[in-house]
Amino acid sequence: MCLHTPVPKGSLVPLTRRPQRRASTTIALAASLVVCLLAVAGCTTEPLDVGALTDPSTAQLRDGARIATLPSRDPVPVEHDPAASSTASRIVAIDRNGTLGATVYALGLGPNVVGLSGSTTFPAAAGVPRVTDPGHAVNVEKVLAQRPTIVLAGADSTPSGSLGQLRSAGIEVVEFTGERSVAGTPELLRRVAEALGARQAGEKLVQRTQAQIDAARSSLPDPTGDPTMAFLYIRGDRLILLAGPGSGADDLIVNLGGRDAGTEAGLSASFTMVSTESLMRVDPDVILVMTQGAETVGGLDGVAQLPAVAGTSAGRAGRIIAMDETEVLAFGPDTGLVLGTLREAIYR
Repeated sequence: MCLHTPVPKGSLVPLTRRPQRRASTTIALAASLVVCLLAVAGCTTEPLDVGALTDPSTAQLRDGARIATLPSRDPVPVEHDPAASSTASRIVAIDRNGTLGATVYALGLGPNVVGLSGSTTFPAAAGVPRVTDPGHAVNVEKVLAQRPTIVLAGADSTPSGSLGQLRSAGIEVVEFTGERSVAGTPELLRRVAEALGARQAGEKLVQRTQAQIDAARSSLPDPTGDPTMAFLYIRGDRLILLAGPGSGADDLIVNLGGRDAGTEAGLSASFTMVSTESLMRVDPDVILVMTQGAETVGGLDGVAQLPAVAGTSAGRAGRIIAMDETEVLAFGPDTGLVLGTLREAIYR
């Protein structure tokens, strides 16, 4: 979810008291940032239900703020010049968090890519035309201008009807769910490979990614202490959203051995506006943010100085971890590396 990505669906609902529930393993992104900002003035917040939260052991946690960076900014191909179908000769990949484009490059088919969404920002793709407008809206004219043989697109692509227009123009369009999770990553990679006729490379990519996921999980401290982790979507000091069930962050946190603060506190939406008092009551042990979001308040030091953060256990110990917005919730070929890198940043 990028800085120019719409604010997540469900971000403008009041905080409600609900029984404790298990973390969801899906990600749902929608609703534009402009609409959110126009509505902020009418938002209300209520105290979170913190009755079920208990003080975890934090002996395993690493103090201090840090930016978690992957070993490589580019997806590493599993093959060079892999076998693929003729329809993969000119590929356009469009989705809100750049996962489809990253997967194509990880398969080794980067040279065949002729169009990408604006959320695909890794260096290897810098020279590829962007075929989306602000807000990730598909620009049909830009797509057609690239003369694609196949378009890979998120099923939640906007505006509605844009993918239908491409099909009407005779373009093969393959849609992929916008719901993402650690467990669902291998199937997503496999489906992209199958759409491009690159099954052999796809299986290699699935095996590599699953091995990295397994390695990250097995390297977690045992026990982790079940720290409460809060994922904050920050856009300036007046727009702070707490991730909850269905955000993707909840699944990420569970796979990092933590408890998702939003889910544990009974949030009913994927992202919810929080007040200073609400976040202090949740009192997370660790706070995760997107690097670009942190930059809107002056970096990690700025995040630590936000009143909502400064009064928490995470804020007092400086346990604030940032990762690039194009990586942290992508759930693509680097999922295992994301988990491993965050584990190194969170635990001793």
